[in-house]
Amino acid sequence: MDGLSLHSHPLRAALAEEMHVRRLPRFTAPCRLMQVVTVLGEAGAASAGAHFEAIAARLGVPLPAATKYAVVDVGAMKLVLERHTEFASYTFVREGPFDQPFASGVFDPAASKILADMPGVVIRATQIAFYPCGTDPPDEAALDTLFVPEALILCDVSDGKARVLSDFRLHADGFGRLLLLDQGLLRDEPAQLVLRLQELGNYRNMALLGLPLAQRLTPDVSRLEARLASLTASVSERVSQDDSLLDELTYLSAELARLLAETRYRMSATRAYAQLSLDRLETLGIGRIPGYQTLADFTERRLTPAVRTCDSFSARLADLSQRAAWTSELLRTRIDIALAKQNRDLLESMNTRTQLQFRLQQTVEGLSVVAISYYAVALIGYLAAPAHAWKEWVMVAAVPLVFGGAWLFARRFRRGLSE
Repeated sequence: MDGLSLHSHPLRAALAEEMHVRRLPRFTAPCRLMQVVTVLGEAGAASAGAHFEAIAARLGVPLPAATKYAVVDVGAMKLVLERHTEFASYTFVREGPFDQPFASGVFDPAASKILADMPGVVIRATQIAFYPCGTDPPDEAALDTLFVPEALILCDVSDGKARVLSDFRLHADGFGRLLLLDQGLLRDEPAQLVLRLQELGNYRNMALLGLPLAQRLTPDVSRLEARLASLTASVSERVSQDDSLLDELTYLSAELARLLAETRYRMSATRAYAQLSLDRLETLGIGRIPGYQTLADFTERRLTPAVRTCDSFSARLADLSQRAAWTSELLRTRIDIALAKQNRDLLESMNTRTQLQFRLQQTVEGLSVVAISYYAVALIGYLAAPAHAWKEWVMVAAVPLVFGGAWLFARRFRRGLSE
């Protein structure tokens, strides 16, 4: 079937592999897991890819360049490397019985060496203890030593096939804690459950990154709203010069554009991560245990208000930007109308001056004709001086001829200039 390979889409193999990433290798309880999630800096995914390659080279495992997902053996453990657009995760899986569910040092020294030079900053770190089916759950006294009692989350998941306990607090070792009890999970279900729980927590934390930004910039938006309201009132009441109002509106629009550019990506990412979190929450098949809050209660109690705050912030910015554009357009229209009136008045004054100049020109032309006729008749009288008897008659007869000739000459000269 060589023809099949020849006619395959260039991305066919990559798309097929994409469907197999973002998963944990199969494991069985009892098992301990540890996951560290880092938000990548400006170098982004490239820095995580380089770190993955360095880890693989250190362990003597071949790893293709630009790898997004890999599972490598680290002694008795498995290390799952995942690279996302904004963050990377390092998950250690160690099967086998344990006495203390969250004892420190279980994954060391290998984990410490691997995580020592990881790129980015830690946004979430979790230790997970997975008890096998048939294990008695910890009693209330033991739970009080593992978790903060008033923050304890306890519920069934996977339609009752497992139970989840956590307080979602940072403990003295810098990790959060997640305790799972197997109640009938089969084959890949333990790995799928841990994956969904971790994705829920990771996407929730990434979604919440937008909340501090919205809270920090909300006073700036409120200040710009108040200023825009004042400028709009000034535009309607004409209490100041239009050019100064336009300058202030231009500055305000530039500030809004800066805020939009600074927050647009984070706010859209918050919405996307929040939707992913809620999707994961729906797939967990959560069952309530009387007396305790569930994962859904905990997640929706803070995530939903945070996302709505970010949505409200984005909506305020968009609305404010639109209102600023409307006010600027209104002011520019008024300025254009004022300029049109000024141009009309200027044209009218120019027309009046032109008419006055034309009349003055006609007056000057008339005087010029009279002056020319006067001097021409005087010249004729000077020429007719020898004929003393006829001199006066000659001058009298020459007046209409000279005047008419001068008038015709001036008229033809004016026509020649106009043409």
